[in-house]
Amino acid sequence: MNVERSELLSGIGHDALWALIEGRHGDPFSILGPHESGGMTIVRVYLPGAEAVDLIDAASGRVVTPFSIAHPSGLFAATASRMGYRLRIKWPDAEQITEDPYSFGLLLGELDLHLISEGTHYSLSRTLGAVDMSIDDVAGVRFAVWAPNARRVSVVGDFNAWDGRRNPMRLRSSAGVWELFVPRLAPGERYKFEIIDAQGTCLPQKADPVARASEAAPSTASIVASSTPFRWTDDGWMKHRPRRDGLEGAMSVYEVHAGSWLRGNGGRSLDWVELSQRLVPYASEMGFTHIELLPIMEHPFGGSWGYQPLGLFAPTGRYGTPEDFAYFVDRCHGAGIGVILDWVPAHFPTDVWGLARFDGSALYEHEDPREGFHRDWNTLIYNLGRNEVKGFLIASALEWLERYHVDGLRVDAVASMLYRDYSRNEGEWIPNQYGGRENLEAVEFFKHLNSIVHERCPHAIVIAEESTAWPGVTKPPEEGGLGFDIKWNMGWMHDSLSYIEKDPAYRSYHHGTMTFGMIYAYSERFMLPLSHDEVVYGKGSLLTKMPGDEWQKFANLRSYLGFMWGHPGKKLMFMGGEIAQPSEWNHDASVTWDVLDRPSHAGLQRLVRDLNVFYGQEPALQFGDFHPEGFEWAAADDAVNSVLGMLRYSSDRSSSVLVVSNFTPVPRYGYRIGVPEEGVWIEKITTDAREYGGSGLVNGAVSSEPVPAHGRPFSLSLTLPPLATIFLKGPSA
Repeated sequence: MNVERSELLSGIGHDALWALIEGRHGDPFSILGPHESGGMTIVRVYLPGAEAVDLIDAASGRVVTPFSIAHPSGLFAATASRMGYRLRIKWPDAEQITEDPYSFGLLLGELDLHLISEGTHYSLSRTLGAVDMSIDDVAGVRFAVWAPNARRVSVVGDFNAWDGRRNPMRLRSSAGVWELFVPRLAPGERYKFEIIDAQGTCLPQKADPVARASEAAPSTASIVASSTPFRWTDDGWMKHRPRRDGLEGAMSVYEVHAGSWLRGNGGRSLDWVELSQRLVPYASEMGFTHIELLPIMEHPFGGSWGYQPLGLFAPTGRYGTPEDFAYFVDRCHGAGIGVILDWVPAHFPTDVWGLARFDGSALYEHEDPREGFHRDWNTLIYNLGRNEVKGFLIASALEWLERYHVDGLRVDAVASMLYRDYSRNEGEWIPNQYGGRENLEAVEFFKHLNSIVHERCPHAIVIAEESTAWPGVTKPPEEGGLGFDIKWNMGWMHDSLSYIEKDPAYRSYHHGTMTFGMIYAYSERFMLPLSHDEVVYGKGSLLTKMPGDEWQKFANLRSYLGFMWGHPGKKLMFMGGEIAQPSEWNHDASVTWDVLDRPSHAGLQRLVRDLNVFYGQEPALQFGDFHPEGFEWAAADDAVNSVLGMLRYSSDRSSSVLVVSNFTPVPRYGYRIGVPEEGVWIEKITTDAREYGGSGLVNGAVSSEPVPAHGRPFSLSLTLPPLATIFLKGPSA
């Protein structure tokens, strides 16, 4: 049927037509796709660069009618009967048959839109972003993105020559979400969003905030991830990992930067499959209960170690695909090792293709730099006063815990979120509504985050890196706390490192530094961290922090690690510390594994393994981590000799362990220390053992004597090796 060009453009105003042609139209469905007009169905498609388009019958595949050129810029139109149709598009170098993206109805349900606006859509990656699916038996990808202040949003990619005019999206105004289903796309496609802001400016093409896969840096495109469930073999692990077991039992965490734990040929980083073959068995053999990974969410700058992420739903492409990362987690669980991820809700980088002024406005960040900019890191701060932003972050946390079976999150830079004046001078910050410095929005965010995580993932452990004395970090929200499970004990770390770095001759003047931590040890549930932050930026490695000659350096480090494993609190050690790496961490190089050819380094590695094993086997070293009745000082006031003694008990006191540290290079013979029970105490570990590189002074089995000491009815006469910590197991009840 011959139809005049004017009829093909019926109802389309001049301004609307030019807005479509110029890629500025905010409602493409009002022009494109099938429309009823004068008793006819008119189908319009906008395909700049196409030479011709035919309308074909979806059922038979026969050509029904060729499209007419409604405008030379690439607008084609044809009349059609009420039937399913497809498009046959002739490009200069190819022919394409596809369904019409503008023939599909509304995609997201009203409930989805409502939950997104409320900030309570916790399955956001299955709603926003790119989701492969079938609609009306047509396979393709549904794209959706939150950009409420945009004038127009298009999805662009290899499939449309990155031309923002070809696939403009539909706005669901109630939530500010744009959507479009693009038929015949599949996982693996690269894409971004092209956005025109409210002022009519076309922004740099943006990566998808909710992308589940991304190109490896320095490339920046998002990738359509498969929705096919991962192939898990960890059913047994998933069924038997209640959260309380993780809190009450032994927890020794091996902190790892995936890109520099071990380098392959040519200095390349290992991928997830290779790490599952090398890192997982190593951590298991060393007795660590968990591997904690520095942030593996997609991030543009490798030198940030992942702490400036832009893809909070996507494992970085540096080490493989999302499926590869899931395989790594699966292999960890198969080896009995939990996985903790560092997660960064505190800030994000300013890259123009990322979240910064995403739709031309301060959408994810604050408009005012006094609230929205971190000068320390040159990054932007999430606006936790927006429901959609809070929901975005919580959905990200749940993505790792639920989709990837991760066992815990360590939340970075919590202190920077809790205080409005964090690292700011007077007049450079905005007080809260009561005039205070507390960030009330962040407080509510953490309470909500932890409540939702523990409701939906009761196995999960959420750890706070919080460096101040904010009260109740690990108290439940219903009791006024923030709801974290564990807090890093930064005070213990700073105090104990300050002490052990001193020449032993001066340690007696700083004895209280090592005992002070027990004053507040049970005010929170603490983890003792020797993290990556202590071995970078000129701080030196753990070994180089130690005073004295080479023998004393190793002895000091062995005694210090023994004290740490004997002290209440879960344990964390950054990679390389367990082998006394001589140099500080370099993220562009491997851990210096070759030092294990030297007996002193191999000995310290063996000590860490044995400490982990003993900690994991001995209830008396576990119960007092969080319960004050599981700890007593055996000797806390011998500053003159720089000796410290700790008694650890199991919950029913059927098991006890005495831990004694001599932080001087002088052996002490016949050192008497009080114990609560009569019987034989057996030395289980001495950091001075020859197999660890020590001098070999040992106690063996020591019988108590009815000689009162330290307020106890019995005592032991011990040999305290120089610069050493010893562990003695008490008599059975």
